[in-house]
Order: sequence, then C-alpha cells, then structure tokens
Amino acid sequence: MKQLRLSSPFLLVIIAFAVLSSGARYVGASGNDRFAKGEELTGYHLVEIASSPSTSFYDFYADHGKGISNDIVRTPVDGGIREDVPVKFRERYEKWKAELLATQHGREQWEKYASNKNFVLTIAVRGDRKRGAGTDKFLWDDAGRFVGATITLGSNLDEGYPNPIYYPVLNSLASDTNSYSISGRILAATKISHEIGHVNQAATANMKALQLQNRLMPEYISIFLKNGLNTKDKKLVDLANQMGGTPVEIWESREYWSEVNAMIYLDERINKEDFYCHVFSKIRRNLETYAREYEPRFGQRPEFSDSPCWK
Repeated sequence: MKQLRLSSPFLLVIIAFAVLSSGARYVGASGNDRFAKGEELTGYHLVEIASSPSTSFYDFYADHGKGISNDIVRTPVDGGIREDVPVKFRERYEKWKAELLATQHGREQWEKYASNKNFVLTIAVRGDRKRGAGTDKFLWDDAGRFVGATITLGSNLDEGYPNPIYYPVLNSLASDTNSYSISGRILAATKISHEIGHVNQAATANMKALQLQNRLMPEYISIFLKNGLNTKDKKLVDLANQMGGTPVEIWESREYWSEVNAMIYLDERINKEDFYCHVFSKIRRNLETYAREYEPRFGQRPEFSDSPCWK
C-alpha cells in the first residue's frame, strides 16, 4: 500500500500490465470508479489508475519484477520479533500495537512469531512509507525452512484507506456517514494484521515454488513490455502456467488472503460496536461488486458466514 509517483512512461506501462492482466478489477483516481470491461484504455485512463494511492501492484513489481530477495541464511537460534522503530514514531507505534494485542487473534498472531527462536520477524516503521505498509526480505535456511521476514509500516499508518477492489476489508473502515467514526488506531492495527497475513502465507508456501515465481516474473514482464502488451502471447501463457498465474493474479491472490487475516482481527475487535454491521456489510458489498470469485475465502469462516451482518 504505497503512494505512487507518476514519474515515467515506463510506470504507465507497468500499470497497464496490471490492468490488462486482471480483467475488470481496476480503479480510478477517486478510488471508486471502474472502467467497463473490454473498454479501450486511453492515456487518460492510465494516468487515473497510476494516480490512485492504492495501486499496490507497483510495489509488487518493484520487488518481484527485479527478483525479490529470498536469501538463504543459517537457522536463527535467537529469533523472535525485532522492532526497528525510530524514537519519533515510537509512541504512535505502541498505540497501534496495543490495538492489535487487544484481541485474542492479535495476541496469537504476535506470540506465534515472538516465541519462535528459529524465526526472525522484523517490524520497522519508516517515514517514507507514509500511510502504507509492505512485507518482504524473506529468509530461508538451507533446509528450505522459512526463517525470517520484514514488515515495514508507514509512519502515518493510521490514515488512508486502500481501494475496495483489492482491499475490501481495509476499505470498509472508511466511514461514509457522519453517525460514527472509526479510530485510526484500529485502522493501523488492521493494516498490521494484513501484513502479518503475508508472513503467514510465506510460512506455508513452498520455497522452490516461490523461487520459481520470482525467477520467471521478470522474464514474463520483459516479454510483456516488448510484445505490445499482449497477455495472450504463447510465451506468456506458458510462463503463467509454470508460475501458477500471471504476476498480477499471484499478487492479488496474496492480497485477498491477507485481507482474510485482517477480517478475523477486525471481527473480534469491533463486534460489540454499533457500527459492526455497517462495516461488515460494506465488506460484503465490496466483494460482491469487485471480487466475487474471492468471496468464498471470506464466507467459509463460520464467524462471518453465521453472522446476521454477513447475510
């Protein structure tokens, strides 16, 4: 989740790849409007998409397009959670952390990594991340075990709502009424839960499969940039089959799984609040509108499917 800087035509091509590869799920600068499926994309459209503060595929490309690091290291014996937080951000970070740990789910997620001496989870706060966050710097030992990752949080994490298309849960916290407001601390904690979801995914993934994806993604994108943005190119189809999807499909699947983790936290945190049903109804609407094929990931959880707010 990162503010884009529209600095070159090359960036527009990357955004075009994200758009063309993901069907009708794309968002304009307002964060709400979509273009009709099959509509020809103009330069104006691309500028709108690239100007959106929530077009996170650019972050994904910045890492995977040039080969995200999957370093092999010795198995840690003094692991746990290491907090890399500058003094000037420490107070606000502790408030976000307290909100996360106010729930059983949050405490279980935290303890899972805090007590694991064979895994190092670094949580950093950086001013240049602003309202966004990201998870990278995956570490593996020589036996193929996942032993480390870094979550980087923006110093203004308690502000800003990603678009509803790829972030139906985080977006649901944006109030569209004057009758209530949701604490920025809850927003920040929900974003942290989303990022922990990415660590959880890597922990259950196959290292060789991830390395294959990371090795082939730059090749896929290079061909795409040279073939007139044709995703039906046989070479690209073959690469996508080997990777288990196009780069954008891989990215969006990871984001939706992390949104499930964020939803579990949010359900527990606000289920006694007056605005609970409003938020969860909005999540449902976001999924039905933009990502119906991913809805089963959320609805299969009994705490959601059995809730009157999810009907």
